[in-house]
Order: sequence, then C-alpha cells, then structure tokens
Amino acid sequence: MLKITPLITVVLSLFFSSLNAQQMDETIKFGPWKAMFDGKTTNGWHWYNNKGMAPGWTAENGMLVFTPVKGQGQLDIVTDTEYTNFELELEWKVSKKGNSGLFWGVKEMAEYNAPYFTGPEVQILDNERHPDAKVDGKLHQAGALYDLIEPSEDVCNPAESWNRVTLMVNHNTNTAHIQLNGTVIVRFEPHGPNWEAMIKRSKFGNKQKHNYVEAPLFGKFQTGKIALQDHGDPVAFRNIRIRPIL
Repeated sequence: MLKITPLITVVLSLFFSSLNAQQMDETIKFGPWKAMFDGKTTNGWHWYNNKGMAPGWTAENGMLVFTPVKGQGQLDIVTDTEYTNFELELEWKVSKKGNSGLFWGVKEMAEYNAPYFTGPEVQILDNERHPDAKVDGKLHQAGALYDLIEPSEDVCNPAESWNRVTLMVNHNTNTAHIQLNGTVIVRFEPHGPNWEAMIKRSKFGNKQKHNYVEAPLFGKFQTGKIALQDHGDPVAFRNIRIRPIL
C-alpha cells in the first residue's frame, strides 16, 4: 500500500490542478482564426495615441519589423480593434540584447504615452544577454507575465531566432495562459481578487519597489487593444493571428 506523505500529497495536488486546467482549456469553443497582419502592409495597426503608423515599423518579406528611430519618442503600435476573450498566436525574433513586449487590454488615453500603463505584458527578451533577465528573479524573462508571474521554465530560443508565443485570455472562465514554443509556462486569472493582489505586489502597485510605475488603471480593462512595443531594440513579428473565444 502506498503511504501518502505530505510531499506526495503536494505533487498529486499540483498534477490534478494542472490536469483540470488543461481539461478546462479543451472545453473552450473558439471562432475562426483571423490574420492580424497580412504580411505586406501595416493595415490594422497604428501608432499608440496617434493616427497612422509609427516611424520604424515596416512590412518586409512577410514580417512586421521594427527598426529603432532616435528622437521620435515612444513608438509602440496597437491594433485598430479591441478584444476581450481570445487566443492570439505570433512568432517573434528579437536582436541580441533586445527587449520588446506583447500587450493586451490596452486603452489609448491622452494622459499616458505607452500601452504599459493600462495593458499587461508578455515579455519578449534576449534572456542570455539582456540585464532584465536577472531583475526580480525571473519576472522579466521571455514569456513572463511581466513583473507578475515568472515563467515555469526557460524554453526561449536564442536571440535572432524565432519564438512562437500563444496568449489565451478568457474572462468567461477567469482563466488565461502563456505558451512559448509549445510549452505552457504561465497560468493566471485575468481578473478578480488574485489578479488585483498580484498587481499590488508588482511595480505597478507597490510603491516600495525600486522600479515603481504609477499606473492606477493597469490591468483594469477586460476589453482593449493588442500592442507591440518599441523598447529601443530591433524586433520582428510574423504569422500574427487571433481567434475569439465564444
């Protein structure tokens, strides 16, 4: 007879919790996929808080490419459309020592100059060379729910290689996850008490953190735009698509 020790109890609890989460994901009904980038133009995207496309962003050989432009301010871009419950997929490739981000739940507001004041972020990073990979544990590594949840493991391909990320956000069931290169590395509740508690511990809610950002509306919006970040480094995206959760 198997003796149930505290360690075995914890392991079994984690196993069945993961199994239940997977089963919950499998019951989700999706609408059809829709391309968010046609590979030839920047249609469907615009400069945050501005009309038209931001400088530095171009469509090249099936890729949405950002090349840094000095003296132009923040050059983040957002979708023309807002989304609530969805699954989004894209591939990203960042330069050596590069940093960028994928945001959702973004609102364009005159008092803010960037998406990160309202929208949570899936981190895009060169884990090997960028110093952010060593800030606050793993909270800023590639695939992290930036400054909120560390990735469970490092499955990121090296800089200048393609990485595929999937972001699923479902407010209907209050479940969400980040998948990087085929592995789910972050699971979270996208609203509610647990979500608010995480924000209060993060740089967006804890004034005691050295990198505190005053952002009272961070993570508050269940419906918002998708954003891609200018962090001053070259980055490319391709095969960007999204499908609604019904």
